[in-house]
Amino acid sequence: MHKYFRAAALALLTAGFAAAQIKVGVVNSARAISSTAEIKKAQADLEAKFKPRQDELAKLQQDLQNIQTQLQSGKLSQQGEQELNAEGTRKQREFQRKEQDLRDDVDRERQDVLSRANARMQDVIKKLAADKGLDAVFDSSTMLFFKPAMEITDDAITAYDKSFPVK
Repeated sequence: MHKYFRAAALALLTAGFAAAQIKVGVVNSARAISSTAEIKKAQADLEAKFKPRQDELAKLQQDLQNIQTQLQSGKLSQQGEQELNAEGTRKQREFQRKEQDLRDDVDRERQDVLSRANARMQDVIKKLAADKGLDAVFDSSTMLFFKPAMEITDDAITAYDKSFPVK
């Protein structure tokens, strides 16, 4: 995809010299999306939603540490040690399963939010480019150099927040 942007940029620049002056804008799309009020709120909502599960994992981790400490104390009978080892194994499996489930759920929800925000940001940038009379907008991650005056990231964030206010 980066090759496409560079090739397009080169084509536009060479065509621009032969024809009229081309107006170009540059946006840091990662910063633009992550700086929107919607994404900040979504991040806080995700943290709040999954905090009970994170707390549960922390408790399981503490239980596992306590079991390890008891096993290392040398104060257990052979049967007590076997029972504690079995409990530790069970809790370790439970911890791993719950940790993976949490990671999968968080990743899925985060991806949904980011996909929606990315599509919205593209629409906002297209409208912003039209309003500013820009012929092309490039992502700063594909640019080796650009003049700071070409940067429209802050404008994109402002336009996004205006178009999609947080409720």
